[in-house]
Amino acid sequence: MGAFGIWQWVVILAIVLILFARPGKISGIMGDFGKGLRNFKSGMKDDAAIEGEAEDAEVIEAAPAKKAAKKKAAKKKKAAKKAARKTKAKS
Repeated sequence: MGAFGIWQWVVILAIVLILFARPGKISGIMGDFGKGLRNFKSGMKDDAAIEGEAEDAEVIEAAPAKKAAKKKAAKKKKAAKKAARKTKAKS
């Protein structure tokens, strides 16, 4: 029969067809593999971040308060500018 039997040739043919059936198939497979690795790494980081979750919550809660304070300060500045314009216009 030779070095390979019929079943070995069938398996080799199936692998070749899977890898080379259409252009870009190998790059697509490797892209999916890369996405899987990236998701795995982010999952591992998430597990480590669970321990420091309380610290993150404090930072997230403080951020909206800072934004609100900045908005109030900006509104006060605009109101002061409008008042200054009105007094100049009256003079």
